[in-house]
Amino acid sequence: MIRYIRRAAAFCLLLLVALLVNAARVQVFEADALDDNPANRRNTIARYDEPRGNILVGGRSVTGSKDTGEQLAYERTYRDGPLYAPVTGYASQTYGTTLIENAEDAILSGTDPMLAPLPFWNEITRDRQPGGDVVTTIKDSTQRAAYEGLGGRRGAVAAVEPTTGKILALVSTPSYDPGRLSGTGSSVTDAWRELNTSTSQPMLNRAIRQTYPPGSTFKIVTAAAALDAEVVTDPDAATDTPSPYVLPNTSTTLPNEARGCEKASLAEAIRVSCNTVMAHLGVQVGLDGMVEAAEKFGFNDSGLKIPSGVAKSNFDTDMSDDQLALSSIGQFNTTATPLQMAMVASAVANGGDLMYPHLVDRTTTHSGSTVHTTGSRSYHRAMNPMTAMQLRQMMIDVVQDGTGTNAAIDGATVGGKTGTAQHGIDNSGLPYAWFISWAQAEDSGQPAVAVAVVVEDASADRADISGGGSAAPIARSVMEAALED
Repeated sequence: MIRYIRRAAAFCLLLLVALLVNAARVQVFEADALDDNPANRRNTIARYDEPRGNILVGGRSVTGSKDTGEQLAYERTYRDGPLYAPVTGYASQTYGTTLIENAEDAILSGTDPMLAPLPFWNEITRDRQPGGDVVTTIKDSTQRAAYEGLGGRRGAVAAVEPTTGKILALVSTPSYDPGRLSGTGSSVTDAWRELNTSTSQPMLNRAIRQTYPPGSTFKIVTAAAALDAEVVTDPDAATDTPSPYVLPNTSTTLPNEARGCEKASLAEAIRVSCNTVMAHLGVQVGLDGMVEAAEKFGFNDSGLKIPSGVAKSNFDTDMSDDQLALSSIGQFNTTATPLQMAMVASAVANGGDLMYPHLVDRTTTHSGSTVHTTGSRSYHRAMNPMTAMQLRQMMIDVVQDGTGTNAAIDGATVGGKTGTAQHGIDNSGLPYAWFISWAQAEDSGQPAVAVAVVVEDASADRADISGGGSAAPIARSVMEAALED
């Protein structure tokens, strides 16, 4: 009898051990898979059970949370949503997150381990902390100047502090209110459908996710390449550019909008924007030299993050000489984001040192203690310091006595470059108006801001679209705001 009892006890013990092993397997080894199972709503409910942390501009929150009384309790709200949408993105209970709401989701949702009071606290307790805050580098007055300057036209503005890489403005228009996507239900799905089918593409972040042919603004890159490679040793000396200039190995003549470009100096070619001189110089620098120069400014970098991903700006690495000539004046397959072209102006203003652009200054706990600070760091030495000094003066001449006079600001030194980029089959599309610039207060030893503006206004007459006419006044208002204390 005792023998049978022992066998039954051993069998029960074995069953108990099996249960414990299975429980351990489920709780330890399969916990993450079960957490991530779409059928498990506990994580979703927990995610929205507490207010989300906030995104700050100039010390003020541009986001919030409201208690809806529903199962998914807290819903995201936005202050001046269309103004800051290209910065914040959206946090939707239906469609997920984008931009800062996505890149800093762990901080904002309270799941980042760095928010915990002790190491491994969240892992042990399987708990989350109150959502932390994200402090941006955006300057409210600069952002508003860019937004109001565009006036709802299709286009974008990017403004950067040259000495630090801080992004002071990031605007894309037409814009949208991300609060329309925050919750659930038919109103949200209707808004999503409306925004995604709109021909004006309000949810497209043109400042960092759209690339355009940069047109004549790219001539600054070509000028830097020519000076660094010593293809040009004296910016004021005449070049050997013929007129008319026939693209290499073709019978195609490259036109100029400006006059007096035959054998014009580099400085004059930048001031009045001669296509022929800059195309010819690009060919003289050669493909390898032009690719190297463009990549020093950030072209062909598919890994740029601010912390959201930035679309790659393109400069082809395999071209014939006629294609290289066109690429050297910002046409053919050359494309750039507005942020990329702000980086070009920034490198010139900062003596050739291009700082890595960033949109988040620091992240904090809910109580305000700093979790992480984004320090300034060099991205590339884009050009030699002497080259930068020479280009600074050329860009100043553009604003003082060239195609960019609409960007001049009393009491400040301003450098700029206009651009009118053709696009479409046989250039049938309305050209894009570009302007890149930088500004420095007369009593300051360093530049305050570098700006890139692109306007793609389909409602304007072709004759009205030009970098100096459409884009430069917007850049001026942005620079004026950045120069303010």
